[in-house]
Amino acid sequence: MWPTSTRLLQLLAMLQARRDWSGKDLAARLEVSTRTIRTDIERLRALGYPVDATPGVGGGYRLGQQTTMPPLLLDDEEVIAVAVGLRTTTASGVTGIDEASLRALVKLEQLMPSRLRHRIDAMRTATVSVPGTGPTVDSALLGTIAAAIRASERLRFTYVDYQGKQTGRRAEPERLVIWGSRWYLLAWDVDRNDWRIFRVDRITPKTPNGPRFKPRTLTDDQAESYVQRSAGTATWRYRARIRIHAPAEQARALLPLAVSVAADGPDHCIIEVGSDTPHQLALYIGLLDADFEILDPPDLAEAFIHLAERYQRAVKSIRT
Repeated sequence: MWPTSTRLLQLLAMLQARRDWSGKDLAARLEVSTRTIRTDIERLRALGYPVDATPGVGGGYRLGQQTTMPPLLLDDEEVIAVAVGLRTTTASGVTGIDEASLRALVKLEQLMPSRLRHRIDAMRTATVSVPGTGPTVDSALLGTIAAAIRASERLRFTYVDYQGKQTGRRAEPERLVIWGSRWYLLAWDVDRNDWRIFRVDRITPKTPNGPRFKPRTLTDDQAESYVQRSAGTATWRYRARIRIHAPAEQARALLPLAVSVAADGPDHCIIEVGSDTPHQLALYIGLLDADFEILDPPDLAEAFIHLAERYQRAVKSIRT
């Protein structure tokens, strides 16, 4: 049987996870009697959680709409998770929330039992947080974009790309994606009729928003994969297609997600890869430790020739 406090947390989680529950189902899940469920429901109501009950054979319980915030019911691990999250906001890439996070943490610690306060103190003294050095985004801008996503409203904004070129954009926002210390907006570019990603720190929104649109359906995994691939290739200045003499699975395991890998028979694959310069690309391909053929562009061979000559001179210097 669950301890009473833990059982209340579990009961609340179940009511939040599904719209309707019968008393028998709740009792079976929590391994208690239906009478105990009724008592626990009254305890939740006393704490401020509006739980509606429907009598009769087909009746049950449902978590209703609440007009005030009831006391938080967090178990020990949830309290620790919230405290750690508040202490690591310096690496979030968002400006204007450090001080607010500190105030919230102080208030939270005042409500903690001593056993948890000691654990938080131990982590505080043993942990050093290094602020991020990259560009940050304003929390108000994130709120503006999130509101447009929720309302399915087109965004109008000025965007500055990695080359410093400024353009006006109209986009149907789909997701905000955090990758590393960067915030990206994944959106359908209306003028280019395709998906695009935008660094949020390079966005300057215009008001008012555009018309409403019918959202496209992307899963979180699809959004995450698209941003990883697109962000990895967006700054490539030099691109190439190369046939690797190795199975696609072997090459894919050694390459970042941004690189396209297509099987070319059981023992070969073709990759589409890029870098800032041909020289960097030649060095990178050599790390795959497999034979290869340059498909495009032909002038990439010069970079490999210069690299091979340098290695040969190094070997000769050792032998002599």
